[in-house]
Parts: sequence; C-alpha cells; structure tokens
Amino acid sequence: MILDSLMPESISPETIIRIGGVALLVAIVFAETGLFFGFFLPGDSLLFTAGLFCQTDFISLSPGVLILLLIVAATLGTATGYFFGRWTGDFFSQRKENFFYRKRYVDLTQEFFQKYGMMAFVFGRFIPVVRTFLPILAGIAKINVKRFWLYNLLGATLWVSSVVMAGYWLSQLFPSLTDYLGLVAIIMIIISTVPLILSVFNKKEAVAREDSK
Repeated sequence: MILDSLMPESISPETIIRIGGVALLVAIVFAETGLFFGFFLPGDSLLFTAGLFCQTDFISLSPGVLILLLIVAATLGTATGYFFGRWTGDFFSQRKENFFYRKRYVDLTQEFFQKYGMMAFVFGRFIPVVRTFLPILAGIAKINVKRFWLYNLLGATLWVSSVVMAGYWLSQLFPSLTDYLGLVAIIMIIISTVPLILSVFNKKEAVAREDSK
C-alpha cells in the first residue's frame, strides 16, 4: 500500500479502524488532541477515513452517532491538555527535547495563539501539532476556564463534523473510494500539513525581514 511508505502500518488510519474499530478511534482522537506525545498520530486522515468506513462492517454506527462520540473524545482530550498545562506550569520550558517534544512546536503554537486569540481553538483544530500543544499552553497561561470550554467545544464540533462528513459524503458518491485508502490518506496528510508548512515559511520570512533591517 502506498501509505505504508509514509507511516508505519500500525498507525495508518485504515489499520487503526480495521483492527481497533470505534474504541481505538476514539482513544486516538482523545490522545492526539491533548496529550503532548500524541502529535504524531493521524488526526484529519483518521477522521476522514472513519467517515469513509461509516455504516460498514468496520464502523456500523450512523454518521451522527459517530460524530457525537468523536466530538466528546476531542473535547475531553483538549480539556485534559488544558488542565495538564495548568497543573504542570512551565513544564515545557524546562523539558529537554526528544522525539515527542520539540521547542519549535511550542513556539509555533504560541505564535498561532497570539495571532488568533481564542479562535485559535477553532482554526487550530485543523493544523497538526497546533491542536495538540495549544490546550497545554492555554492551561499554562491559565486562560479563563469558561471561555476555554466554549471555544474547545466549538472547535471540536466544527473539526469532527466537517472532516467525518466529508469522508462519508464522498463514500456515498464514490463507493469504490475505499479501494484507494492509501492514496486518500496521503492526500489528507498533505492537505492537513499545508497550513503548518505555510506557518513555518511565514515565520522564516518574518525573521529574515527583521534580520535585514
């Protein structure tokens, strides 16, 4: 499969759903949206593939029920990251870099939050790394809890609903799409990482402009 060349088969969206079903799907969405070591897990591509598999032998649930479960998982995952941040304080500023943590992830997320404010919890849902680290940094900054819950739920609802339904609708229009899951996952990975690449590129341009002054 084409996807196998980009990520280990054990964490490809198709393998996750075929082996673990809804339970593993919910667990990974929870981890990817709030646990700092979950940033490398498939997010958008997993939700999209879940939409493709909806009402099949692998996911027998209706789109509405599946979306509700995933919204709860994404909301609680982000809340876990937020309260982890409040509890640990400056945990990341003193942590050594490793595979699961890079300072540039935190810097990028901080800049994203400074640019969009609380709406970062909505826009940031669609950007890998940002959706993982943003709630943790919001907790460290002790963002108002009521406002956090509001934007957390709003972001989770828009992200899960739009991506899952996109997969579901396409599966209804093109039933044979599930035969090309590797290619579909690659396209979803590319689409979801474009905003991240643009953010890094814009940051480098801004630094270059400052250095040239």
